[in-house]
Amino acid sequence: MTRAEPISRRRLLAGAAAVAGVPLLGACNAGPSSKAPSSGNTAAAGAVTITMMFGIQDLTKEQIADFEAKNPGIKIQFLENDPARLNAMLASGNPPDIVIGPAVGSSNNNARGLATDLTPYLDKSQVLKKEDLQPINDSFRWDGSKIGQGGYYGIVKDFSQDATLWYNTALFDKAKVPYLSDTEPTPYDELLAIAKKLTIKDGGKTLVFGLGLEWAWSLIGPMATMILQQGGQVYNADLTEIDFNSPAARRAFQWYVDFAQAGVGPTSLNPLPDGSDMSTFSAQRMAITQDGYWFGGNYIEDKKMNGNIRMAPAPIMGDKRVSPSYGGQGAWIPAEAKHKDAAWKLMEYFMAGPPAEGRAKSGWGIPGLKSLASKLPQDLPYQKQAYAVAQNELQYAAPLPESPYITTDACNAAIDKQLQRAIKKELTVDAACAAVTVEINKLLKQGKERIG
Repeated sequence: MTRAEPISRRRLLAGAAAVAGVPLLGACNAGPSSKAPSSGNTAAAGAVTITMMFGIQDLTKEQIADFEAKNPGIKIQFLENDPARLNAMLASGNPPDIVIGPAVGSSNNNARGLATDLTPYLDKSQVLKKEDLQPINDSFRWDGSKIGQGGYYGIVKDFSQDATLWYNTALFDKAKVPYLSDTEPTPYDELLAIAKKLTIKDGGKTLVFGLGLEWAWSLIGPMATMILQQGGQVYNADLTEIDFNSPAARRAFQWYVDFAQAGVGPTSLNPLPDGSDMSTFSAQRMAITQDGYWFGGNYIEDKKMNGNIRMAPAPIMGDKRVSPSYGGQGAWIPAEAKHKDAAWKLMEYFMAGPPAEGRAKSGWGIPGLKSLASKLPQDLPYQKQAYAVAQNELQYAAPLPESPYITTDACNAAIDKQLQRAIKKELTVDAACAAVTVEINKLLKQGKERIG
């Protein structure tokens, strides 16, 4: 893995969101393929070439050669992940055979019939087993109306519970702030108070940010988490309407406004140049960043940093602990893929073979398979500490609600627009939440009309 992985990971998420905007064309009513997996060896029917659209860091040339050697009837054509190209390939009915993409947010693709139900393959596989799948895989499930049950339309390669925190103990020591608990969640209001103590300013310049929220990556995910933690609901029963006028939603929105007005961390009005907390945190100019377990993979070789960083549980707003993933990166097979059986063989290799073991040992995310969790690194003190926090946090994992009628990017854009107005005091929080509700519900209605 390279140091660019965190940005690449989020670009992949953004790419998947872009795919959700593909025109429906004639594929709208096609639905997932009903073709059952064949029982014969793919090679027996003659050699095939499958196309995979992944990130350049996902499968090395050596691993591709290893797979081809173990499956002599299959050749791989690698396509670098490109949302625009994928959109065009899906719209033309000539998609790649296997595609990288997140579990969270996949319902839009599934509702439009773009992905294959992999359940028949799972049922017959001697490599991948349903009982070995981490719960994050439930976000790839689709029953025709909502996520969490029904068939599996993708498999997660790795994930993190993205609301968890990483912090720099040296900066805590300098500010004489006690360390965060390894087991108990910090209330969001307390977290903001801590961030204020850790923030260092000189005139109009911020020397150290107290807290980073990866604002550029997601707003609907963290806010939905805050709402769930208060016992609230994000969508109505049929996922056609959102309600940001509820007390729980207004409280979450208000917290973001308070955070921005306090000037303790980057926002869309005060963004970081590279759109990611990593470089600022690494430069010891950010005391806390809200990033998942995977973030620790940046610091394996950084002795200066890895001696001063720790992981903490997801903060809480309300009484219910919820620690979700905002993505859960995995792979799926398009409904119109030409070589599904061969693509499934690559899926097995990628998810449970040498690439999966290598990913687990690297610490770049928690494996999508329970059986690989023991391979996560614990050699360094910070790795042991983060492993213990992450394993304890798994009991609070919960799928985020999502509607198939809107993309994550569209939700984020609507929320951010009104957040900016509230931060600048152009609107009250109540008025901004009302505007978010109206705008997103309009988009939900349009999405429902397109999908049917």
